[in-house]
Amino acid sequence: MEPESGTSSRNPSQLSWVNLSRNLVLAYQSFGVVYGDLSTSPLYVYKSTFIGKLQNHQNEEAIFGAFSLIFWTLTLVPLLKYVFILLSADDNGEGGTFALYSLLCRHARFSLLPNQQAADEELSAYKYGPSTQAVGSSPLKRFLEKHKRLRTALLLVVLFGACMVIGDGVLTPAISVLSSVSGLQVTENKLTDGEVLLLACVILVGLFALQHFGTHRVAFIFAPVVIIWLLSIFCIGLYNTIRWNPKIVRAFSPLFIIKFFRETGKEGWISLGGILLSITGTEAMFADLGHFTAFSIRLAFAFVIYPCLVVQYMGQAAFLSKNIPSISSSFYDSIPDTVFWPVFIIATLAAIVGSQAVITATFSIIKQCHALGCFPRVKVVHTSRHIYGQIYIPEINWILMILTLAITIGFRDTTLIGNAYGLACVTVMFITTCLMTLVIVFVWQKSVLIAALFLLFFGFIEGVYLTAAFMKVPQGGWVPIVLSCIFMGIMYVWHYGTCKKYNFDLHNKVSLKWLLGLGPSLGIVRVPGIGLIYSELATGVPAIFSHFVTNLPAFHNVLVFVCVKSVPVPYVSPEERFLIGRVCPRPYRMYRCIVRYGYKDIQRDDGDFENLLVQSIAEFIQMEAEEPQFSTSESSSIDGRMAVISTRTIQSSSTLMATEQEGLGVSNSFQSSKSLSLPGLLSAYDDENPQIRRRRVRFQLPPNPGMDASVREELIDLIQAKEAGVAYIMGHSYVKARRSSSFLKKLVIDMGYSFLRKNCRGPAVALNIPHISLIEVGMIYYV
Repeated sequence: MEPESGTSSRNPSQLSWVNLSRNLVLAYQSFGVVYGDLSTSPLYVYKSTFIGKLQNHQNEEAIFGAFSLIFWTLTLVPLLKYVFILLSADDNGEGGTFALYSLLCRHARFSLLPNQQAADEELSAYKYGPSTQAVGSSPLKRFLEKHKRLRTALLLVVLFGACMVIGDGVLTPAISVLSSVSGLQVTENKLTDGEVLLLACVILVGLFALQHFGTHRVAFIFAPVVIIWLLSIFCIGLYNTIRWNPKIVRAFSPLFIIKFFRETGKEGWISLGGILLSITGTEAMFADLGHFTAFSIRLAFAFVIYPCLVVQYMGQAAFLSKNIPSISSSFYDSIPDTVFWPVFIIATLAAIVGSQAVITATFSIIKQCHALGCFPRVKVVHTSRHIYGQIYIPEINWILMILTLAITIGFRDTTLIGNAYGLACVTVMFITTCLMTLVIVFVWQKSVLIAALFLLFFGFIEGVYLTAAFMKVPQGGWVPIVLSCIFMGIMYVWHYGTCKKYNFDLHNKVSLKWLLGLGPSLGIVRVPGIGLIYSELATGVPAIFSHFVTNLPAFHNVLVFVCVKSVPVPYVSPEERFLIGRVCPRPYRMYRCIVRYGYKDIQRDDGDFENLLVQSIAEFIQMEAEEPQFSTSESSSIDGRMAVISTRTIQSSSTLMATEQEGLGVSNSFQSSKSLSLPGLLSAYDDENPQIRRRRVRFQLPPNPGMDASVREELIDLIQAKEAGVAYIMGHSYVKARRSSSFLKKLVIDMGYSFLRKNCRGPAVALNIPHISLIEVGMIYYV
């Protein structure tokens, strides 16, 4: 409370100064993370624009028109659309296409995640944004919610945008690094094309090989590199404008755009694919919003990035208007000889920084796709203990490296790579515009007319660029389309198979009446210990349970059905992560635990899950006894209402007393186990996995004479079961298509989905389940 009271005692001017200084620091940091890609575009824009269809229009008038196009494109798309409009459409501070989709899923029920509950809507992050009551009767909303095909189409559009971002992760390093090292071909000792290609490949291999260290280890030099680069291109642009052709300032007039198209015609329209490269990297401003604030990103772009880029493009145009033959190497030819080598070095470093940011964003996109159930399980490595969200995915990293090297070696030309790059970027921008139109209606609750004007204005601009980019599909533009189709195919097959498997579980749940008819013993032997039964079902008893007890008629004294699921919010706070409830009446000792994560949450394994779970169940038992309105009758507690158990409540609660054990005390935790070798096996497992040191905790009931006898008995049973040990029960499933299924379905399930399941990480590894305590039950799913 003291910090809060101290803050509130400050006057408004002090608060505004603290806020401003914080945003200035964040704006400084954003240069190295957000703007590396956008700021290196001057390396290749003019070359990509004039090499090709405009070879017959390389004159001063066309160059002035090209600069006018670049200026107004920078003004309308990054400045107006992204800085002033899109940055306001955040989801709990997060940006990107998934943030827009998440907002839509909460304000209009577009979500296709199968195991959603009403309790999810009580999350604090879920309620972010305006109330949904005002649009509750919207005909457009009802129409979209009613038709599942439209909701599926919306998800496919979002995933297609995600695939294009993955394409950016392949193309950005290729074009940035190859463009920067191509400066060695304009020096006195010119390098051959093969030597430049070899150097670019060496840099790219080094870039991807260093990913496992994490960006935080070199992030401190990222911002200074980009700032020095921006100052360099600003000064060079200003110098070239004054020296070569000050009349270029007249090209700020949009009349030069009209003259440009009047002179160049269809060739000028096709050349827009090169102009488009001036705004590649713009999407990073919105996608990386979660690491900064909207004000800091606006500050950095409006006062530094925008003027530096405009002056650089203006200076390059002034130089080219008097040096037409230098178009193929316009940037490096426009650099004064005295500063060539320092600028070359900083250009190469800036290209690496820009590539690094896009690669990191690709890892994040893959993680979010997996949270939506649309990507196979992959290994996620946390590269920083202090910076949340810094992740590294080894499989994706090496796939990106192979694809990037293949593009670099295959094309060897920044113009062809630029054609592919431009198509990927403008597609993502167009998808963002479409999603933003829906956000204006359903989230911001503005009129459909305003949304239509937004779509028509920005959709027209980006649509023109998109059609121009599609014209270059034969000249390299096919690359992002092929990559996106491959990744979309993987995502669709995985999502389809996952949904079919979930629906099988949903329709084959164990009847609660059957369980109640068996009595508290369930007609089997109840052995000491806690059994954690993992399932994707948020309600009901999965078929794996009956399958297990049918083949092995014994089970643990305490049963907990655990469901780890994603919810359509970026983050779920630890205080709201656990939902605890009962599955059957109290004598059965059967509980349910739902663990909720957001689409940007990272599932860390700190070795304390078992202890938190036991404390959460104990807290639930105590809460149920103290609050009669929570469970007014015995029947209502049968797979009924669940409670959010906060970790803060657990830490401050006196329901259980926990004492941590070290060293040889581990063996005491298994005094009731008949296997004397189990403690030794667990110790050996911990020695082999030193990164996951599981805490050994013993629980005791505090002296409380007023505690109800039945509650005390249940808590004692829980403690004794924990002492006996915890077992994790999962289904080792085989998913097959029914014999009556179509050939296409058999191909997708039996070939595609089965292949992905066999070659991705197992669910036990992804959920950080200790192998020594795992029991897998084989099941065949005929879907």
